[in-house]
Amino acid sequence: MVTLKTQERLNKVWIWARWSGIGLVLLVTWALPFLIYTIAKSSVGNFRALLIASVPPIALIIIGLAGILIGFARTRRIDSISILALVGIVLSLLAFVLGVAGGGVRFLQLRGQLAKTTIGFVFLASAAIGKPLIYQLARATIKRRSFAEVASFEAMRDRPAFRRAMMIMTLAWGTSLVVEAAISYVLAFVLTVEQCLLVRPIMDFSSIGALTAWTYWYARRAIAAARQSR
Repeated sequence: MVTLKTQERLNKVWIWARWSGIGLVLLVTWALPFLIYTIAKSSVGNFRALLIASVPPIALIIIGLAGILIGFARTRRIDSISILALVGIVLSLLAFVLGVAGGGVRFLQLRGQLAKTTIGFVFLASAAIGKPLIYQLARATIKRRSFAEVASFEAMRDRPAFRRAMMIMTLAWGTSLVVEAAISYVLAFVLTVEQCLLVRPIMDFSSIGALTAWTYWYARRAIAAARQSR
């Protein structure tokens, strides 16, 4: 009974931490940038206001980079999830630096789309060469959770149903990321800066959330089917 109560408390803490993390990300990447830009634009102009509004998201990116580097320093290992996150972080920082150097409002607005486009094409390229990236990401996720499950997962690698499922999920992620980035490019030239600051984060979170939910649903069904096949 004590163990059950403890588990229930841990589950509640985990759920609270998860939603708190989502709330923090929304605050830092959506609410704060819009508020800062709205307040600052009348006194410092569009470009500088957008530059200042970019500070909270960039700070969050730097914290993420520090977390990856600290994890690597402790374990001396880095998996595909960390590599993909590192690529996204580096590209986001690069786009920010180029935007500052070029002095362009539009480039600053699109700093996150460089990483999204590149990662999307990486997904598509991995599918094109027959090495679906979703397989590596799923394997790394399972390995983080339980070493015992990795062997069972790897045993399905050569089954046609399993490979087809990995390919479909990889293509879905790659296509979605590239299409979403393309839409963001268009919005940057159609909407005002304020409208972009409001609309694009909602679009990003909704798209990633829906794609993640679909991936979990589809993966469970596909892996279950692959285990029954030969």
